[in-house]
Amino acid sequence: MAIVISGVNALTLSPALCALMLKPVSHDKKVKKSLLARFFDGFNKRYDHLERRYKINLRLFLNRRFLTYASLIIFCLATWGMTFVLPSGFIPNEDQGMIYVNVDAPPGATLERSEAALSKVQAALLPLEEVETVSTLAGYSLMTETEGASFGMGMINLKPWNEREQTAEELMRIYADRVSHIKDADIQFFLPPTVPGFGNASGFELRLQDKTAGTFAELDEVAKSFVAKLNADPRLSGVTSGFNPNFPQYLLRVDLAKAAKLGIDVNESMETLQSYVGSFYSSNFVRFGQMYKVMLQAAPEYRMNPEDLFGLYAKNKEGNMVPYSNFMTMERVYGPSQITRYNLFTSAMITGEQAPGVSSGEALEAVEEIAAEVLPRGYDIEWSGVAREEKESGGQSLVIFAICLVFVYLLLAAQYESLLLPLPVILSLPAGVFGSFLLLYVVGLENNIYAQVALVMLIGLLGKNAILIIEVANQCRKEGVSIMGAAIQGATSRLRPILMTSFAFISGLIPLAVASGAGALGNRSIGTAAAGGMLIGTFVGIFLIPGLYVIFESLATYLKEKKQKANEEEYEF
Repeated sequence: MAIVISGVNALTLSPALCALMLKPVSHDKKVKKSLLARFFDGFNKRYDHLERRYKINLRLFLNRRFLTYASLIIFCLATWGMTFVLPSGFIPNEDQGMIYVNVDAPPGATLERSEAALSKVQAALLPLEEVETVSTLAGYSLMTETEGASFGMGMINLKPWNEREQTAEELMRIYADRVSHIKDADIQFFLPPTVPGFGNASGFELRLQDKTAGTFAELDEVAKSFVAKLNADPRLSGVTSGFNPNFPQYLLRVDLAKAAKLGIDVNESMETLQSYVGSFYSSNFVRFGQMYKVMLQAAPEYRMNPEDLFGLYAKNKEGNMVPYSNFMTMERVYGPSQITRYNLFTSAMITGEQAPGVSSGEALEAVEEIAAEVLPRGYDIEWSGVAREEKESGGQSLVIFAICLVFVYLLLAAQYESLLLPLPVILSLPAGVFGSFLLLYVVGLENNIYAQVALVMLIGLLGKNAILIIEVANQCRKEGVSIMGAAIQGATSRLRPILMTSFAFISGLIPLAVASGAGALGNRSIGTAAAGGMLIGTFVGIFLIPGLYVIFESLATYLKEKKQKANEEEYEF
């Protein structure tokens, strides 16, 4: 919308304002100049000197055509090399003013024990100045989305960014040390997911798949060894697995022969048992203007102990009540609290984060390298959450960038009525891309989705500079000026608007490049990438674009003359 409004303003309001405000100046009368007029006169004198020096240096640059070729090759190679040096990423982990807490008590622990561990965490963190509130909930795991007595979760709301010195990521490490004395449970701190709906935490998320149809104990052993290897890698931190097959359970074994002999329908008897021990929603009723649910369940005194199941009854086909002990036995076993499957395979969820100073792309590569080395045959990993989106969108940015370049090329080819003249515009872009990558690398940022948006934006901004020069050069060529003269005339006449718009744009990006608070990493990424690309692309482009114009205009003129000569010979023949 801003671009549309700006375009309408440039085509309508700006010309009208120019007609009203720009008046002819009479040089006959000597009027005392104001301070502002003297400032502009001084600025224009210095700019005229700069333009003369630029014209001299540009002529020297154009007379040595190998400098144009060398500059183009150097910036293309430098841009390609920066792709290997600059860390890659997807969406940076932002400080959202909240930290999640996940508490895992030992398997079989009671709900009271989980609540006690959460209370200790709350007591340890609430006195801190940067903590606003701490909300806890026992019986639910935020990491695995599992309900159970041994699980617990919490949400730490931090004070606004301007009222605290540390970021949420720094506070997580401080809080982990502060609650290290709590031995009743395993306590983990993590940031909320950057994109809601893609996982439950920041960092990466993957599924370890068992394709051998092995036991839960075998999957647990492989998961533990894999997590240990991941934590040993310096590029990764806080890698954990939510899979635990050691929860005490009771396995009910039904003797199908006895059940059939007693006239018991196994499915109906199990549904009845579920209603006894768990609950069953039956219907609703209205009383005192309120609607209430009817839930069927055995009284608490009939389901206090596991052995109480044998005192319950199921109805057979003849309508008689048969005790469950007549056809069912109970065995104490151990297993996971919840069986999860991914791509139809039994799986264990593993989560973690990249170490400080490591990009998300490098972390994913580290996980894949370790998985290829240590996982036994029949076990594989599959990405999920934001990590899956990052892997799948890895090559999409190149496709989008290529589509933008093709679109610009076709538009310019139609405008210039030439297939060669759009190439100086396209080939001047590598310098801007190199500037973006260089400044991102210097300030310690990564090539994430925000930086890629800035690169797409640079196509239009740097292309605009090239179009300004080539448009004037084409007009000079139509007036009979030589190719080099047209290039110099176009570059020098358009130098002021190019520098003015470029510096104005870079100045507007400074607040983004030094942003803090909510969305700071995203703002810094797009601001730094755009500012670096605009700065390097502008200073290199004012020399490279005229040089490329001379090369391709000379080639176009040669081909045109050759075609005309061929047509003349054919006509004479």
